[in-house]
Amino acid sequence: MPFDTILFNSIFILLLIVLSAMFSGSETALTAASRGKLKVQAEKGSKGAKKALDLTSNRKRLVSGILLGNNLVNILATSVATNMFVIIFGDNGILITTVVMTAFLLIFAEILPKSYAIARPEIASHKASIILAPFIAIFSPIVNVIQFLISRILGFFGIAEHQPDSLADVQDEIIGRIGLAIPSGLFDKEDQKRILGALDLPNRTIEEVMLHRSEIEMLNSDDNYETILSKCLHTPFSRLPVFQGETENIIKIAHVKDLYRKHWDITGKKTPIKADINPWYQELKDPYFVLETTPLGVQMRDFLEKRTHFALVVDEYGALQGLVTLEDIIEEIVGEIDDEHDEKREPEVQEINSGEYLVEGSVTVRDINRQLATDFSQDQAVTIAGLLINELKYIPEIGEIYWLEGFRFEVTGRERNRITQLKITKQSEEQ
Repeated sequence: MPFDTILFNSIFILLLIVLSAMFSGSETALTAASRGKLKVQAEKGSKGAKKALDLTSNRKRLVSGILLGNNLVNILATSVATNMFVIIFGDNGILITTVVMTAFLLIFAEILPKSYAIARPEIASHKASIILAPFIAIFSPIVNVIQFLISRILGFFGIAEHQPDSLADVQDEIIGRIGLAIPSGLFDKEDQKRILGALDLPNRTIEEVMLHRSEIEMLNSDDNYETILSKCLHTPFSRLPVFQGETENIIKIAHVKDLYRKHWDITGKKTPIKADINPWYQELKDPYFVLETTPLGVQMRDFLEKRTHFALVVDEYGALQGLVTLEDIIEEIVGEIDDEHDEKREPEVQEINSGEYLVEGSVTVRDINRQLATDFSQDQAVTIAGLLINELKYIPEIGEIYWLEGFRFEVTGRERNRITQLKITKQSEEQ
């Protein structure tokens, strides 16, 4: 074979290997690139990011097009190399072709471009999309035929094609990425809690965060105005439910500020109370009731739309269960919000020794699972005290001990029929 022919074939093979590297690296870059990052970059004016975003919108079409191009150039390069080496080396040319082309394709057309694409997926995808977009457009008829055949083959074997990601899939992806980033120090623990708390809102209900009815401060509609003002003066709350007859019968919601405005004028002079005036609660706002099973995400939107942040919680029968505020929901994201009027409280979950915790009975099972890395069932009870009562089938006395899923539960506090505190100890390996 003449030298100029060998030179031409060699250059042609090298060109095909470069194209193979481009296809191989493009596949890795475009499948590894974050569509979220590409969207942000596209909105900032990056044409490469916009093209990459368009290509990755249909991953099946993209992969089919890349594999078509990659296999075409690999097969063509190997065929040309085989023909050239057989002419030069005779029968040994096939073996030489296998060794040389495997080495070149593996190193320069697979490992090297893929390594670059993994290191810089977004940058690589910008560059790749400029070449791939016209290639896939030109060969789209062939790509469509390939996709059609693949769909039919998968359908024949009863394999369903990948469905679009649901909201739960997206949330799992974010949660997983945050978890992976923690060891590298990219996320602070508190930041992790806030983000996970926000993502978890749709999965949590009002029942888990509400203030139980036994702890609600109320005003009695039958009390006189002086008594009401005295109670308002000593309460740390800005809004109080008003009941009539029995505490289940909430008729109004009193705003402490409104009551004082009614009793004092702007100069601070006390307005005399007449005996024949309308009931003091008549002009107060009507109560807003919500179901205890309402998801927190839904309730937060309702609060914002209604421009209020206080609601009474009822069960399916309309019986009062507690109250919930917008602050209660926000605290599930940012943690406890205290102001100068709030009394200093001990943490609901305190680690007193390694693997030993003092826990308030009102803490939810979900929070315990998150903080103690446990996996207690949430199907039968909302709070950790409720979980223990459900397991025992009775209300335990102080000092009683129960073992559950490798944890030792000891009742350390009880008020009437309510468990107020538990000591939870993780079972050691020696036990």
